[in-house]
Amino acid sequence: MAVLFIGCFFLCACENDANTVNNINKPKLGIEEAKNVTVTYTIAGKAKSVLTSPLMLNVNDTVPYVEFPKTLHVDFYNEETRIESVLTAKYAKYKQNQSIVFLKDSVKVINIEKGDTLYCDELYWDRNRRGTEFYTDKPVKIRTKLQVINGDGGMESSQDFKNWRIIESRQGVIKIPASKFPG
Repeated sequence: MAVLFIGCFFLCACENDANTVNNINKPKLGIEEAKNVTVTYTIAGKAKSVLTSPLMLNVNDTVPYVEFPKTLHVDFYNEETRIESVLTAKYAKYKQNQSIVFLKDSVKVINIEKGDTLYCDELYWDRNRRGTEFYTDKPVKIRTKLQVINGDGGMESSQDFKNWRIIESRQGVIKIPASKFPG
């Protein structure tokens, strides 16, 4: 009788839940966390951009990516290593296999020399698109020294934000006297 009881115990103990077995074979999601990061991108020893963020997550998933969930600030430098444009956003996600950064929530790009400023909710940054590294198909607003231009169909721009093109301009150009322009 004792042998029968022990045999029944082992049969019950060897039973596995189907979800438990399936989870064993799933790849584990690895997340590396870094706080107060500064990433410098250089070419031939010259800084081309400096990215800062309070939090960076490196996610090792089936499609690996780097996430900046708590703001992102990037300074872009010209050949003389002076800041030529600045990019800020509240969120960014960099897909490593595509070399594309998706930015969202209060995205802003400023050309320091011209003073032109882009405001939008979503923007893509793709270094492989020469001359149109920044692009979106969402509504945008661009403020220059004397005008505010809105667009419903998005825009594309060079990384230095010197050359930009609005798609489907909604209101056209609104000229504002310098004395009435908001600061």
